[in-house]
Amino acid sequence: MISVEEILEGKVFLIDKPLDWTSFDVVNKIRWNIRKAYNLKKIKVGHAGTLDPKATGLLIICTGKFTKRIDEIQAESKVYTGTIKLGVTTPTYDTESEEDQVYPTAHITEELIHQTTEKFIGEIDQFPPAHSAVKVDGKRLYELARAGKEVELKPRQIKIYDFKITKIEMPFVEFEVHCGKGTYIRSLANDFGKALDSGGYLTELRRTKIGEFSVENAENGALEKKFFEE
Repeated sequence: MISVEEILEGKVFLIDKPLDWTSFDVVNKIRWNIRKAYNLKKIKVGHAGTLDPKATGLLIICTGKFTKRIDEIQAESKVYTGTIKLGVTTPTYDTESEEDQVYPTAHITEELIHQTTEKFIGEIDQFPPAHSAVKVDGKRLYELARAGKEVELKPRQIKIYDFKITKIEMPFVEFEVHCGKGTYIRSLANDFGKALDSGGYLTELRRTKIGEFSVENAENGALEKKFFEE
């Protein structure tokens, strides 16, 4: 077992976040277990990059002095795999809300799907989802959306290094995307549907990499299992 000094000096935990857990849930569980294991009243614990509750995969948790590295880790590029359902949309752009609009898909061919990915590679402007943690005038967008308030969203420039389709089984399209900081994959799914003259929303999402860190290491980490799974 590692020493309390090592924990306070700083450790990085690679967690494979389960479905329906918030990133804050994971932080809380690890903080609680560390405090209990080492009889600590207080310990700094934070995550380097939020994952939505409906997403799974790599979540990096830092302890002690390593929490100062969070901004550095968040700036790294990320890799995701997931599934988009074409022909329909939801208000949240994912499965957290019910389908609300239906669009035609008869015109969508496999060739068109592959061609359309090219429109999203490079530096592009992207609007954040109306149901997101982005702040406007001190309020989270999801708080304003739940209150029924309309907000004029501003696009942000993001970078997509690679966007490829790995399987097509209409109306579902599986993909892998390598992107820069600040990219909303939910927005990418919504925008992809629009670019196909249809609709689309995210039905599955898994983060597999952040910089050099991989979810495979999270799955095999004994330290992570001790403080997260117990």
